[in-house]
Amino acid sequence: QAQPVESGGGLVQSGGSLTLSCAASGMNLSAAVVHWFRQVPRKPREFVAIMLRSGEITIAGAVKGRFTISRNVAKNTVDLQMNSLNVGDSGVYYCSVNTVLGRGTQVLVSA
Repeated sequence: QAQPVESGGGLVQSGGSLTLSCAASGMNLSAAVVHWFRQVPRKPREFVAIMLRSGEITIAGAVKGRFTISRNVAKNTVDLQMNSLNVGDSGVYYCSVNTVLGRGTQVLVSA
């Protein structure tokens, strides 16, 4: 299985929004289990969201109501829509596809 590739990270002001995308070459993400995690230096990787093959989703309590996860069937991606971002959301965001972890994309939220 190819390593997933995350995209969409960047610098955003507090209160802003970003959408991250997870893609995996050669894989149909509609038939995969996709996680989103985030990590900041010196802290463990933190669960953010999961989408199961059935389409069922779970969002971590820390971001519930602000983040959503969805499939973009046309682009064959699983996207993490992040709204009302705050400084505490800064970090490297990773997706995993069927347990294979990507290299991450950096999100930096400025005050």
